[in-house]
Amino acid sequence: MDRWDRVGRRAAYGAASALLPYLLIKVSWVVGSLVGVLPVGNGFGVAEWVVLNTVTIGMAAIGIALALALVRPWGMRIPGALVAFCAWVGSGFLVSILPFAVFGALLDGGGGSQGGGEDPAMPVWEGVLVQFSFLGMGLGLALAVPAYLRRRWPEAFAGRVGDGPRTASPWAAAVGAAVGLVWLYWAVGGTVGIAHPAGRVTDWYVLGAVSGFWALAGSAAVGMVARARPARLPRWLPLVFGWVGSGSLFAWSSWKLPITLYTTWADPVGAGRPESLAVVVVLLLCAVAAGAAMLRTLVRTRIRVP
Repeated sequence: MDRWDRVGRRAAYGAASALLPYLLIKVSWVVGSLVGVLPVGNGFGVAEWVVLNTVTIGMAAIGIALALALVRPWGMRIPGALVAFCAWVGSGFLVSILPFAVFGALLDGGGGSQGGGEDPAMPVWEGVLVQFSFLGMGLGLALAVPAYLRRRWPEAFAGRVGDGPRTASPWAAAVGAAVGLVWLYWAVGGTVGIAHPAGRVTDWYVLGAVSGFWALAGSAAVGMVARARPARLPRWLPLVFGWVGSGSLFAWSSWKLPITLYTTWADPVGAGRPESLAVVVVLLLCAVAAGAAMLRTLVRTRIRVP
């Protein structure tokens, strides 16, 4: 076991441990709301609150299992496609959001609201634990996932960009870049496509900037791999940015799309969004499709899934 594997092992165990408080908090919310000892979130009924938090409980459980699979021997026996997909989605959710969590904390915004179902009136200690879980899992995956992929598919990270076959830049890279430019445009104050300007808060601006960055970075990285240019660039560098960027496009947009449609239909208190519904739905659909297609390009050029 080399130094990188040792780092990945510790990071995987750390990620699983960090996410455990989030899982326990969400379980307590569901049980407490069902027996009537804890309130539900603002604007939600008991059923909606239970369903939303049950989904996040399942996501947290999968995240803990994924972290353990990245380090335990049985993780090498799971079909490669399943582990790769879960690691890609998990990285898209949590690794890409690390800058948002840092900037949000510095600006007193916090990143917990993107976790799905957090009540802004939660006790401070719960908010701290939720943030700790997200940051710990994100940092752990950032180290454990590359170590696992390197161990399972060592040839994927070898050589330079120019060693691979050259193909036309995929349409997904162009679509992903266009989505990223729209998000950055809104992040710097653009108003086209904004239906409710008063709904733009600090978190919204920071998240838009971070999401736009990863969309552009991932699209550029996938374009580099497809064109095999620049030829002397180490192969692992665009693969990392393409992996996280495409995962961010797919994971967050897949999460936001049903939430956006639900809040539009149910209109719970405080759930309004600044963007026009038609514009945001089209953007999210494009982001999901682009992220999935970008992953397909990366897999074809660097990984042969057993």
